[in-house]
Amino acid sequence: MTADAQPDDARPGGGRATDPESRGLRLVAVLLGLTVVSGMIDAVSYLGLGHVFTANMTGNVVVLGFAAVGAPGFSIPHTVTSLACFLVGALAGGRVAARYGGVSRRAWARVTLAAEAVLVGASAVIAYAAPGAAATAYALIALTAFAMGLRNATVRKLGVADLTTTVLTMTLTGLASDSRAAGGPGHRSGRRVAAVLAMLLGAVLGAWLVLHRDLGTPLLISAVAAGVLAAVTSGRE
Repeated sequence: MTADAQPDDARPGGGRATDPESRGLRLVAVLLGLTVVSGMIDAVSYLGLGHVFTANMTGNVVVLGFAAVGAPGFSIPHTVTSLACFLVGALAGGRVAARYGGVSRRAWARVTLAAEAVLVGASAVIAYAAPGAAATAYALIALTAFAMGLRNATVRKLGVADLTTTVLTMTLTGLASDSRAAGGPGHRSGRRVAAVLAMLLGAVLGAWLVLHRDLGTPLLISAVAAGVLAAVTSGRE
């Protein structure tokens, strides 16, 4: 092979050039990590902030219905705050995608996850500084719901199959309906099972910390996890 015929990824020293998008942890692993974080954040919000979700908006719509008819333990203001802040976060996520999505998936994912880490970290600081205050509940709901909206918009546009990071209904449906027992090919069953287990793990860990420690600790762990994932994610699935 002549020098002019060398492959595009060949280097003078005999090595091979590395695509910057491939550097880091694959998105599948990153999104599974974020699914654990979602379980922790919903444990904080539902168990510690008055039966409201800040990651799972399907649950919030149902909770809003419960609250509307006066079911005990549910709050219309808390739920509306969560829904509104999630939508604003999703809008911001759409703007970030418009700016970075066509340039670099890696940079796009890192910017979004870094923002999530900052927002959730701020909520942890507030939880430690002013536990039990009425304003604290609203601040934690607003910050975590905004962060989850930002992330959900990003994950949706990244389009990694079966890894929404916050809801499992379609994941469980696909696991059953596409299984070999149902006559399907059984594709991505491992990924789907991993997503379910990741959410369960996050919920268990978050619930234990809320019940036996405080609200700040699971939020701090979630913020650190999001920050680490932001630093190591690649742009490849």
